[in-house]
Amino acid sequence: MNDYSVYFPAYSIGTQVYQKIPAICSPYGKKAVVIGGKKAIAAVREKLAAATEGTIEILDFVWYGGECSYENVERLKKLQAVQLADMIFAVGGGKALDTGKCLAEKVERPMFAFPTIASTCAACTAVSIMYDSQGMFQEPFFFERPARHTFIDTQILVCSPERYMWAGLGDTYAKYFEATISSRGENLPHYIALGVAMSVMCLEPLLHYGEQALRDQRRHIPSEAFEQTALAIIVTTALVSTLVTKEHSIDYNTGLAHAVFYALTSFPEWKIEQNHLHGEVVAFGVLILLLVDRQFEKFQQIYQFNQSVHLPTCLEDIEMDERYLRDVIPQILKMPDIDHNPYPITQTMLTEAFDELKKYHAAQSARKEN
Repeated sequence: MNDYSVYFPAYSIGTQVYQKIPAICSPYGKKAVVIGGKKAIAAVREKLAAATEGTIEILDFVWYGGECSYENVERLKKLQAVQLADMIFAVGGGKALDTGKCLAEKVERPMFAFPTIASTCAACTAVSIMYDSQGMFQEPFFFERPARHTFIDTQILVCSPERYMWAGLGDTYAKYFEATISSRGENLPHYIALGVAMSVMCLEPLLHYGEQALRDQRRHIPSEAFEQTALAIIVTTALVSTLVTKEHSIDYNTGLAHAVFYALTSFPEWKIEQNHLHGEVVAFGVLILLLVDRQFEKFQQIYQFNQSVHLPTCLEDIEMDERYLRDVIPQILKMPDIDHNPYPITQTMLTEAFDELKKYHAAQSARKEN
């Protein structure tokens, strides 16, 4: 790539950041339509209306449709409020934000993001993950730049269900391990090298602040620990993803931890996605990744961290029976997420990793009992 541009997300974080909306958004127009989830709209409606009163007219608050699909985007495009709006305000979690981003791209309007849960980096990325109307993954839809600005209101975030940040921890620290392993030993272009170097910030703040952040969220306290954890999940992961997917390739943005998740979801009868959150299962996948990669010290560190915040440390935690491994392991090997790895991942490696995890977990459990 000889000529290219990189657009980093701009963001504000704190308990009063909606007060910045007029100054930041008014240069883009005077009318906005809010697209989001039902609970998300309820959470921001009063605060958003108060912050924009007299400066930006909110034409309507519109439910995004429940799925980030091209069908929902086409439906939204036809709404009068969308056609009259100068800008799109997307509020909610990953799918609502991705729908708003895709819609803004299709109608060629500036988009501003208002995350209401700290679970993903969707508020700051330049991609929407598209599904069909039945909720089956379809494709990533890349565009040139992320939201013009993201307003991260920690008071709203800290009052959201704790389980979303809890699962977001696993998906966030996986970024560090998958990016560093998939790029190992390579001569990388600047933007990918920068993303990989930055990925350490997807791990270290969580190890330091994550457990306290969850405790503070239970008490609805937007503490420093909560803010640092939210930044790692929403902003840092987005920066890394933006840089390592600059070529619209997943090579450095995924790996074995995600392959484990997607392999498990390949069996609908197990209801993994219905009963468990994405980042929760990815956190389990990181343990397998570290054992396959023979990073024993890091494995022990992440195992202990998972244990401290009650993320999965064994198959039983994600309601899987050891007998299913004969089906799961071949499916993991089929996942494109492990295509770009510094060495081939084999069935033997995976079998041994699952066995090692089982033995380690049993030893830790026995030690606790004694």
